[in-house]
This record gives sequence, C-alpha cells and structure tokens, in this order.
Amino acid sequence: MTPNLPKTELKRVVIVGAGFGGLMLARKLSHRSDLQIVLIDKNNYHQFQPLFYQVAMAGLEPSSISFPLRKVFQSKHNVQIRVTEVVKIEPEANVIETKLGPIEYDYLVLATGADTNFFGMKNMIENALPMKSVSEALALRNRMLQNFEDALSVETIEEKHGLMNIVIVGGGPTGVEIAGTLAEMKRHILPKDYPELNFDSMQIYLYESSPEVLEVMSDQSSKKAKQYLTDLGVNLRLGVRIIDFDGKYATTNTGDRIRTNNLIWAAGVKANAIEGIPVASLVRGGRVKVNRFSLVEGTQNIFALGDLASMSEEKFPNGHPQLAQPAMQQGELLAKNLVRMIKGEEMKPFVYKDLGSMATVGRNLAVVDLPFWKFQGFFAWLTWMFVHLISIVGVKNRLLIFINWLWNYATYDQSLRLIIKPKILKEKEPVEVG
Repeated sequence: MTPNLPKTELKRVVIVGAGFGGLMLARKLSHRSDLQIVLIDKNNYHQFQPLFYQVAMAGLEPSSISFPLRKVFQSKHNVQIRVTEVVKIEPEANVIETKLGPIEYDYLVLATGADTNFFGMKNMIENALPMKSVSEALALRNRMLQNFEDALSVETIEEKHGLMNIVIVGGGPTGVEIAGTLAEMKRHILPKDYPELNFDSMQIYLYESSPEVLEVMSDQSSKKAKQYLTDLGVNLRLGVRIIDFDGKYATTNTGDRIRTNNLIWAAGVKANAIEGIPVASLVRGGRVKVNRFSLVEGTQNIFALGDLASMSEEKFPNGHPQLAQPAMQQGELLAKNLVRMIKGEEMKPFVYKDLGSMATVGRNLAVVDLPFWKFQGFFAWLTWMFVHLISIVGVKNRLLIFINWLWNYATYDQSLRLIIKPKILKEKEPVEVG
C-alpha cells in the first residue's frame, strides 16, 4: 500500500493528529492555495473528548460527539486526509513512516494528544477501564450495563457487590463528572430498569491521592464539588491512592480492599510521542519540549501542539494544562506563523489566554472558574452546557446533543442504554469435497 498523495510543487504541511489542535490548524490553513495540507489520523473522525464520559454513561451516542474529517474538508481541495498510524519520524530526510508507507514533508506538525497513564502498574493496565477515546467510552458503557444484567443471575452477595460497586480513580473533571453521573443513574434510572436489584447496596467510590477533588480549580469550586458529590451519595476517599486492582479487588496504599469488578481509571495521561523525535526534547510525561513558536527543540521544521507539547511561559513553567483551549489557541497561531515563516516574516510568540475551567457534577450542579468570576450551581450548569454545545463540530451534532440533554432533563431518563458489542467473526470451517 502507498499513501498515493498528489504530486505538487506546493509546500507540504503534514499534520499528525486530528484532535483540537491539529483540526484547528488544518482548518485555518485549508483556504491557502499555496500549501498542500496532509492530515493524518488513525480514525476518520474528530472526537470531542470532554463528553466521552456521557457516552460511557449512556447519555449520548458516539456519533453525537464525533465528526467525519472528510465532511469538514469537503470543499477544500488542498487538504488530503489519510487514515493511518505514524510509525516513526526521519527528521534528516524530512519523511515520516506510516503504515501506508513513507510521506515526505516540508513542515511537520505533531498533534497526537495523550493517552491513559497507568504509571507502569501491570494489573491496572490489564484490568482497569480507561476512557481516552470514543471506542473506550463505548466499551465502558457496554461493561457497566452488562454488569447489571449479570447481577440479576449471580448466586452470591459477594458476586453481586462486585458487579454493582464502582471505583473511580482520579478526582479531576473526568472523575468527578463520571462519579456524579453514576450517582444520579443509581438514584433515578437504574432502579426503574432493574427493580429486582437493591441499589442501596451499590457503592460508588471516588479515590483521589491529593486532599481535594478538582485540585486544579479554585478552592471555592473544589469545596462545592466535594459537597455536591457527598450529597449525591458518592464515597469520597481523598488523600488515598489505589495501588493495585486484580479484577475483583481494588487495594489502597492504606491496606483497604474494595470488592469491585469495575475500576474506572481517570488518574493521569501521558503524551503520545512518536519514535524519531529528538530524545533531548522529551520531558516529563512523554511531552515534547517546544519554544514559544511551537517548534520542537533541536529541529528546524517540526512543530508540536496541545497535549504533546511542553511550552514554558512565565505563568506555566512546566507547560500548559492538557486541555482543549491551549491546543486550539496554539493551532490557530501556528497557522499564521507558518505563513509568516514561508514568507520570511517574523513569527509571533504564543501567549496562552486562560478562558477558565469548568466541570459538571450532576443535574443543575456544576462549577465554573472564569478569570473574572467564579460561580456554582444551576447557572454554572447552564454555562457548562452552552460552552460545550458551541464547541462541538457540526450543526447536526449540536442539535442531537441538545435534544438528548433536553429529554434527559425533562424525564430523568437517558434513552441510550444499549449494549452494542462487535460481532466476532468465526473462521470458516473447511468444506470437505468428495
């Protein structure tokens, strides 16, 4: 196989990764007639990561938070899309090796994002449930719903507790949002679906090694989120770490053992670095050190954006937070700087504009930290919904999500509790002749 890209005299910008940063860059450059853009991703769609947990908790369908890349660039003839994985970079030759074959570049932009970091814990890698992609979120939804089906038929109380109890590791926005959603499902939805099960015995645990949930947000928001979760019935375990999980018991650093078959890991990420990046530029968490123009240290024409990039600013000496906004802002500026670079003009350094942070805990419950205002409760929840709606790619997706949210709010009932499993094809048995 071969990438089979059109031959051109134009400067070629190869973008690896169609997340927030890569997609923003490609869209901003897509109107340039003097550039050929090659966008590479292992999926043929852009996925909206902040709402993965709603797919996992049966609130949204995967298609609602995914958008086909080819639809984004239907009328942009200078954009070439290839669905493949990059194996390594050869900086000296200005070539990347992909599973489709080699691709030459004039400028290479790495926007490969981040993946789950299990910190080398083998049992956790094998048994915990991550949630860093649409497919992982869907697998988590299948697992949760199947567990309740299985809990109807097990013989012992211990097995039933194992299927119904849930441990969430990580008290950041993702962990808090999953815990809050599960607690509301336990209260309003699951008892109606499974009247034979006693949900008073179902326990939802949230473990966070630091003293507070949402530690990256303000004290005000952190305390309020803690109150919301406690009121919803979530068992908060702060200042405690989960150090092992064998598939049936989660073990803490204090020696406690919790009976559960379900451990959701939302405790850390590591950057998706690619072989061939200069070793000297790799820093903590697998991130790649870049200057204020997003240029990878030790290179002349390789750039990195978003979760992968570690860019130091006065306010962010260890790099920007691994969120959508830094990636999008970096992508937008890099589009302008690449044009300046080609024209021989002076590039502008990146300055992160912190637009704030937010997290939702449950129905009418959210916390919002803006640079000029911090607030919680119902208005914060509406703000969270509005910001996420306008950030979604595609009018149809926004409409579908809005309808789902409106229905959920009016009925206290998600309508997407479907267990959808891929069919495993059996090998054809040989046909005997004679």
